[in-house]
Amino acid sequence: MKFPRNEQEEAEGQVMKIYKESSPALETLFEWAYINHLAWSLVVIFLGLIFWLCLALVNAENQRNALMTKQCMDPIFKTELDKKCLRTVKSREHWWEHLSYALGHVSPEK
Repeated sequence: MKFPRNEQEEAEGQVMKIYKESSPALETLFEWAYINHLAWSLVVIFLGLIFWLCLALVNAENQRNALMTKQCMDPIFKTELDKKCLRTVKSREHWWEHLSYALGHVSPEK
């Protein structure tokens, strides 16, 4: 069944209109989406701060546990501490043990 010339052009026009509406707008196709850079910057900064504070807490708890268990006593002077030992001591097996103990015990033991 053939359409007359005007009806065929009308049908093609409708199909082309449908395709044109479904195609992306070229004006906004390559635009950058503006996101809130300040909020994401603050998130990254706060995550870095939390990471740094956790490292400091693990180090402090490691040294505290070494002092409590007397792992860094000076072998010659019994009342003194070996400060080099405090920098390198590993008083527990893993770092997360220090972190979990420090976060779970916020007040000093009696």
